[in-house]
Amino acid sequence: MNPVTGLRAILDAARAEPVVREESAELLVQRRWISSVTLAVGSFMLALTLRVPAGDPAFYGATLALGATWIIGGLLSGKLHLGTLPGTTGPRGTRGVVLQGVALGALLLALFLAGAALVAPVQVLREPLVALLDHARYGGLPIVAALTALVAIGEEIFFRGALYAAVGDRQALLVTTLVYALTTIPSGMPLMVIAAALLGVVAGLQRRITGGVLGGVVTHLIWSLGLLFLLPLALGIA
Repeated sequence: MNPVTGLRAILDAARAEPVVREESAELLVQRRWISSVTLAVGSFMLALTLRVPAGDPAFYGATLALGATWIIGGLLSGKLHLGTLPGTTGPRGTRGVVLQGVALGALLLALFLAGAALVAPVQVLREPLVALLDHARYGGLPIVAALTALVAIGEEIFFRGALYAAVGDRQALLVTTLVYALTTIPSGMPLMVIAAALLGVVAGLQRRITGGVLGGVVTHLIWSLGLLFLLPLALGIA
């Protein structure tokens, strides 16, 4: 699946009927209170992590705790699904979701790298990004990459998994995208908030059309890890 095909599938998803999973009232209540607690704890952990200075070993522990919070909270809320493309089942459907995620992740990565290159001369926008990347520059890049992947997986399990299910299909895309973007405000980086909103829309539409979190996980991993390794080049700090 090429990026154009992947993008077309997502645009079609915006107009398609969402995958609806009927759940009991008891499970819905469980999802909502667990999601509320997880969101509060996760938002606090994110704000705390972003305040750790570059090179401080505490960053590793804080990021690990952040990723674990999203994953544990998401899994405790109830059963989650990987999802399949419409009209497919089994391994074929799963492979289709993965290919779609790869295409969309590459497309988003290219978009944000191009945007970063454009804003690189603007110090007020560039400096917060450089400060964020300093954790990898002055720390252990392999460890930071592993933690980045953990948080990406955790965010999809929680926001497009547990929280999406807790909100309900009708308003889930809008609510989860807004909440996901709002959690990044403590970063003090407008570009991160915008990035979260765009990623939230894409991953949310993948959740809507596939009924699961796998597509969003693949997209998020490619986007996050790609930025970790390639954003310094776009900003001219490699």
